[in-house]
Amino acid sequence: MTVQRLGSKVAIVSGSGRGIGRAVAEKLAREGARVVVNDLDPEPAKETVAAIEAFGGQAVACVGSVTDADFAERFVNTAVEAFGGLDIIVNNAGYTWDNVIQKMTDQQWQDIMDVHLTAPFRILRAAQPVISAAVKKARAEGLEVPCRKVVNTSSLSGIQGNPGQVNYSTAKAGLLGMTRTLAKEWGRYNVTVNAVAYGIISTRLTAVTTEEQSIDIDGRNIKVGVNPQVHEAATQQIALGRAGTAEEAAGAVYMLCSPESNYITGETLVCGGGL
Repeated sequence: MTVQRLGSKVAIVSGSGRGIGRAVAEKLAREGARVVVNDLDPEPAKETVAAIEAFGGQAVACVGSVTDADFAERFVNTAVEAFGGLDIIVNNAGYTWDNVIQKMTDQQWQDIMDVHLTAPFRILRAAQPVISAAVKKARAEGLEVPCRKVVNTSSLSGIQGNPGQVNYSTAKAGLLGMTRTLAKEWGRYNVTVNAVAYGIISTRLTAVTTEEQSIDIDGRNIKVGVNPQVHEAATQQIALGRAGTAEEAAGAVYMLCSPESNYITGETLVCGGGL
């Protein structure tokens, strides 16, 4: 009999309609968590929910941009209304909009700050009253307070910097500061707060291509994909000799959501294949 390590837990995963986020949502659901799936677009979110339900898991969708002013409360409330609580928060949504500093516009800077830094801040702020109330209730009833989890998605760019990504690197570095601070603030609630810093993970944002490709973010065309020569040069620096998969990336998040990590908090786990 397979033991589901996250049975009865409720998780919210931003940006989980595609790529790493979808792999995280599916991994948590396979381990028994009930998941609130989010994506900017309805169809990817519905597809992830359907995939989870297909293997017997439970999930609902909360569609919308994490940068919307009312999103955080809606996201948290969806978990409470659908599944009765909140145990795991994975701040994953994001994208890159690169340029060297002299060519970077204020909008490029601010939009990346909003999605990678302000959005997680708002989600965690919205979650605090829910978590605090649940902890107070458990203690008043003489029950053990379960260990809840926060995992923030960062990047090696936030640790060591990356040319052309002053906005992204700064945001991801800021997220590490948020992680360490919330670990200290929320320890009293028995909440662990950690981050995963990714290296090169194969997703639509990092797909190898010789053609110019883009995705639509709030009506803006954002270039995606990596030139084959650039990708080859980067992978040569990886000890394992290849980019990681979305499933491997999800494994790192799961490790920090599992009961085995209940005494790990304020830390950054690098998932980069030795880059």
